[in-house]
This record gives sequence, C-alpha cells and structure tokens, in this order.
Amino acid sequence: MNGIEGNEFSNKWASMAQNIPVPTAVLVVSAHWFTKGTHITAMDFPKTIHDFGGFPQALFDVVYPAPGNPELAAETAGLIQHIHVGLDHDWGLDHGAWTVVRHMYPEANIPVLQLSIDYTKDAHYHYELARELQLLRKKGVLILGSGNMVHNLRMMSWEMINGGGYDWALQMNDKFKSLILNNEHNPLMNYQTLGREAMLAIPTPEHYLPLMYTLGLKNDNEEVSLFNDKAVGGSLTMTSVKVG
Repeated sequence: MNGIEGNEFSNKWASMAQNIPVPTAVLVVSAHWFTKGTHITAMDFPKTIHDFGGFPQALFDVVYPAPGNPELAAETAGLIQHIHVGLDHDWGLDHGAWTVVRHMYPEANIPVLQLSIDYTKDAHYHYELARELQLLRKKGVLILGSGNMVHNLRMMSWEMINGGGYDWALQMNDKFKSLILNNEHNPLMNYQTLGREAMLAIPTPEHYLPLMYTLGLKNDNEEVSLFNDKAVGGSLTMTSVKVG
C-alpha cells in the first residue's frame, strides 16, 4: 500500500525529493517491466498501469498523469551503443514506477520514462548497460531502480508485515549493504556465489536487477548512503540506495 499511504517509506521518498535538485526527467528501471530485449517508453503521455490484483479499489483508482518525453527516449536509446533499444508506445508507468514517483513529485509535472529489464541477460550485463547511461545524470535526469534486494513472496509472513525479517533475510540484507558501502560490486553481480541465503533472498532476479543500474551509475568518487532500511513480511526488505 506504499502507493497510496503516507507511511515511513513513502514519506522518506517525498523527503528525498526535497533534498535533491529538481530533475529534468525521471527514468525508472522497474522490476515489473521484464522483457526480451531492452525497451524504453517513448510516448507523450504514458498510461498508469495497475499491474497487480487483490488490493483495495483505492489503489486501482490512482492515475499518475506525468508526461513522457519521446525526444529523451530516443536520445537514451542512442546512448546505448552495443544493443538496439526499442522505442515503446504501448507500456506506460507500472506500479514499480508510479508508487514511488507520485510521492516524490505529486504534481506530476516532471516527465517520467521507463527502461525495461532484459530477462535474457545477467546482472553483469545490466551493470555495464547502466554505465552507458551516465551522461543522462549530467543532464539532470534522475534514474531510479525500483525493486528489492531481498524479495521472496512465497515465504512472506503476514504476521511480520509491519516489520521483521527471517534470519536469512536479515543476514543477506546486511551482506548486501556491506558490499554496497564498501564499493564491492563484483560479488553483488555474482550473487549466486553468496550461498543458500542469497538464493532465498533472490529466488528470481527481476526485483534484484534494478540495483545493478543504481550501482552501475556510480562514479568512483561518489558517496553512497542507505535509507528505508527495514525488513517487512519476513522475506522482503525495503532498503534503498542513494548515489551522490
């Protein structure tokens, strides 16, 4: 319910927006646009996608009417030299995008685009792809990776939905945080080598891979900080990473 509630997580997203320069646009890499190949939304007005079920009607009623930016989409596609990036006119803003961005920029007056995650590629590939997007940051584009470092819905406990994590979830979240803060990106790209707990934390890669974009965009001399560092539902963590 982070999409409609003012809670500790959404309030922090809103606070974050107040403490960084107003971006020229927002580019979101969401766990919920998992495609063959890489695509970027290129329409003038992306639709709000309600790609979920079983939630209150209030969540389905949300419309986030931020504009797109076809010119920026084409420019971004051109920055990625080693592959073809498709210009998409059908997708829109899924809940990995709008549930976060609407709290940061509630007036919906900043263009928002999405870049899909190619499910045929590994973490190292996505990390390197992100490095090709660094020029966008210099142009004032805010790039958001929307996912979870620990995300195992099959093991979620409703008894811990307001806070708390299994031992393995807390252990892996701490491991991920240590690697991030110490700028050790190779083990994070090769997370399959981090043991059984890592496989419990990342049973499928789509929620983890947005982190590769955040880390790949980091320059060597930039600081990294963490926020919303909390486990919920036993098997999910909300820990977020800010570069710069």
